[in-house]
Amino acid sequence: MSRDFTPKVITANALIEGDVIYFTADNGWTRHLCEAEVLTDEADADLRLLQAQAQPHLTVGVYLADVAPGATGPEPTHFREDFRRKGPSNLFHGKQADGLAHVQARAGD
Repeated sequence: MSRDFTPKVITANALIEGDVIYFTADNGWTRHLCEAEVLTDEADADLRLLQAQAQPHLTVGVYLADVAPGATGPEPTHFREDFRRKGPSNLFHGKQADGLAHVQARAGD
């Protein structure tokens, strides 16, 4: 018995900086999950994953990650992805502060 396909985004790490990045609908990469392309069809997700993996000069460790709809865009459904998105710090600075400012600006649109 097969499982239903759940929404996903393509994620990786930027090759040079190591930052968490997400694949966008225009075949680019963003550091903001809210700008990632959400894939809801398994065959389309497989094709897009191949397209993302074809950019080894920009990325390392490309894979599909489960997401759920959120108020400001896709939200991770697994703690590992939430941790990757926020960064490995318990202090509110750097990636955490930048991410909040980006989400707040986007919510004001």
